[in-house]
Amino acid sequence: MSHAVTDTEHKPYQQHHFENMEQQTQSTLLGIWLFMAQEILFFGGLFAAYTIYRILYPAAWAAGASSQNVFLGMVNTIVLIGSSVSIVMAVHSARHDDRKAILKWFAVTLLLGTVFFGIKAIEYGTKWDHQLVPGLNWNNEHALHTLQEHAPKNVEITELPKGIQIYYSLYFVMTGMHALHMVIGFGLAFWIMAKTAKGRFNSEYYPHIEYFGLYWHFVDIVWIFLFPLLYLV
Repeated sequence: MSHAVTDTEHKPYQQHHFENMEQQTQSTLLGIWLFMAQEILFFGGLFAAYTIYRILYPAAWAAGASSQNVFLGMVNTIVLIGSSVSIVMAVHSARHDDRKAILKWFAVTLLLGTVFFGIKAIEYGTKWDHQLVPGLNWNNEHALHTLQEHAPKNVEITELPKGIQIYYSLYFVMTGMHALHMVIGFGLAFWIMAKTAKGRFNSEYYPHIEYFGLYWHFVDIVWIFLFPLLYLV
């Protein structure tokens, strides 16, 4: 005789070391929030370094920010916000057992992420061409010319501001670490899409999709801080 499955029974997607699904859900949720907390601490160190050097070398930061392509930075900001919306829709689709919609919205998220990388590659390539990469491809003369070319009309730059290489070093470290987190996100997204295609998730069990959403939102929020700090301030 068939009977309703209760929460105390062992379900197919319940790990053996948990007593029930509620305990498993609470444990994994705690784990993801602990992971997010250490990510905040990691980027917090980078933002602290930014703050210190921004105070010590304000002229360098003003000159460096003026040389950035604000339009491309703004486009990338809009692109990432769009990817956050698409991943929200993926989570919504998971709650309604819509496998095709989950795959569709993950594909949209990956497409937008690819656009972000494409724009960032253009920015990195431009800085390489202008020899603005400390330690790898830096030329004082070319750097000075670039800063003079992009300086505000009421600002005259006659020499390289002290600390300008620190600005570009932090720019590449901070945006590079952000990009690395996106690459990791791509790998996780493909893994989740493969699991989804095999029917591993349903409206009752979709923690991987929901937790990926939290991770992706965090990556987007980091960029929302990076954009004004490196491009506008």
